[in-house]
Amino acid sequence: MESNKVSVKIYGQEYVISGEKSREQIVKVAAYVDGRMHEIASAASSCSVTDLAVLSAVNIADESFDSKEEVEELKKLNVQLEKDAQHYVQLWDEAKKNFIQYKEETQSVMQRSEDLQKEVAAKEREILELKDAGKQAAEEIREHSREEVAEAEAKCKELENSFFDLQMENLQLKKELETYRRNME
Repeated sequence: MESNKVSVKIYGQEYVISGEKSREQIVKVAAYVDGRMHEIASAASSCSVTDLAVLSAVNIADESFDSKEEVEELKKLNVQLEKDAQHYVQLWDEAKKNFIQYKEETQSVMQRSEDLQKEVAAKEREILELKDAGKQAAEEIREHSREEVAEAEAKCKELENSFFDLQMENLQLKKELETYRRNME
């Protein structure tokens, strides 16, 4: 990389700083150091320039350590968020499997219902001979079919609600992860 030489003023004194960072970055860092020295000078007016420089360096180093600790905490949080995301992906996959299973069961129940309705039609032909007994048997079969369909529909509705909740939670986690990633950049 190219080395940039930039003339800057820190606490009233000219310095030429050479570095691989951009000119803007070098000027920004110098302005920050200058600002910190002026801050400390306003609080401790009897300090020498050397003392101000040392105190500024100590304050900036403290900020640097705080930032490093914060970065480490954020890295730990990121690891936890990645684990959570994997967990929710696993839950999502399980929910999809359950949804497919319930859908297949519902189709099976619907097929059973159709089969039962065909059976009812056959029983109705027998009703001509066994009218009283046939009517009672057909009614029982219809009631049984309705209950199974109602149960299957209730299970599907519950699964759809659970599926939607998982989708919303997954979107929220993705949004938090994206926000976290943007903050890390």
